[in-house]
Amino acid sequence: MKSKASSDGDKMASDALQALRRAAKKAVELARLTGTHAYVLENGRIVDIAKRKGKTRKTRRTSRHV
Repeated sequence: MKSKASSDGDKMASDALQALRRAAKKAVELARLTGTHAYVLENGRIVDIAKRKGKTRKTRRTSRHV
């Protein structure tokens, strides 16, 4: 059984990750609208994800353990 402090920490980490994903999505959308770049490090290479067509996420999601 997890302690309450551990559960609170897991919830905060999960919330922070969701916020980062939302911010990244908005940043890519803004880059596309303004014609600017949005660079990320992907598989050891620097990639401009604003130039991709369609979805912004290329990697697969991993399953979450609850």
